[in-house]
Amino acid sequence: MRGFDVNRFVQERGPDWSRLEASLSQIEQHGLARLKLSEARSFARLYRRVSSDLVQARNAQLNATMLDYLNDIVARAYAIMHTARRPQSRSLIGFFLRDFPRRFRSEWRAISLAALVLFGGAATGAISVASDPYALGALIPDDHQAFTPSERVRREEREAGKMAGDRAAAFSGWLFTHNMEVSFLVFALGLTFGVGTVGLLFFNGVPLGALAMQYHNEGQDLFFWAWILPHGVTELTVVCIAGGAGLIIARGLWLPGRLTRASALAAEARNATSLLLGGLPLLGVAGAVEGTISQLHAPALPYSAKLLFALLLACAVYGFLLRAGRNAASQREA
Repeated sequence: MRGFDVNRFVQERGPDWSRLEASLSQIEQHGLARLKLSEARSFARLYRRVSSDLVQARNAQLNATMLDYLNDIVARAYAIMHTARRPQSRSLIGFFLRDFPRRFRSEWRAISLAALVLFGGAATGAISVASDPYALGALIPDDHQAFTPSERVRREEREAGKMAGDRAAAFSGWLFTHNMEVSFLVFALGLTFGVGTVGLLFFNGVPLGALAMQYHNEGQDLFFWAWILPHGVTELTVVCIAGGAGLIIARGLWLPGRLTRASALAAEARNATSLLLGGLPLLGVAGAVEGTISQLHAPALPYSAKLLFALLLACAVYGFLLRAGRNAASQREA
């Protein structure tokens, strides 16, 4: 092609080629799900630009080395874009086992902030009861005010193991529905610029801390934590995930960047929804445990066994969330 300045072409377009190659290395190592929204958009723009550069390079009949280099990075980028659109990558099993844990890890800041708010509420409840035991009346549910912790422990241990199978199943189903409603509400309140999400997380934490301090004051810590932790390790994790999803929606409203607020909200809502839906199976686990194991007390089930179960379940849940899907992208490319 006459009049085509190769040196100027390489000088002007070369930085985009290098950026695309760097993005490819990152994606091939960690997967697309680890990218932030801005990074994913940048990758798509670079792919389009370098594809255009490849067409120009072919028309100008540039040297084979340069053409091979551009062909390689464009082909790799195309493979990633194409793979991301494959139907099987969107299957429910693939989503839960690969995409959801990646999304959990990529949005750890929002989830951690939600956890900080929830447990900040719990700390406030505990401190309030430690400072003024009469504050219990305003901080804990009515059904926990009918008995003192010691009375409740004696009652529960006396009736340990008496919940029938059909009653336990019905109770588990009710708990799943209730927890799902709370999770969706915490998520949806992200549309209030996050104010509703933060408020609901905080005030859901307050009774937990107040109850913990009440049982502590009467020396019933073992019963309390053996009662709460078997289901709490998954239930509270899902509440924090839902809260993080609500804060992601709020992020789109507060920090739209160069997008319109509506466009930023739509993009962040997709990320938040995938995070919320991924946590629903864990809610099923929490409901099943809360309706069965959590309702069994000594002597039917030793408290040490319940705490060990909670520890093993926590290891399984967080092992899955922190490790699953890490090598899937590299295996697909191999």
